[in-house]
Amino acid sequence: MDRLKLHLEYIRKKMIRSGLENGLQSPKTIRLSKQLDQILNQYQKHEKSPLIMTKK
Repeated sequence: MDRLKLHLEYIRKKMIRSGLENGLQSPKTIRLSKQLDQILNQYQKHEKSPLIMTKK
């Protein structure tokens, strides 16, 4: 989990830097934004998983 959180933060910083340097509509910034979305989805899925109960 900590590794995923660190990766999320790393991509977020790269996206912000790209947005400032290349613009919000640049292909690089958009690619990083999509990558960040995927990582956020994974992170949220892992955050919720301990709450999921299965029937036995």
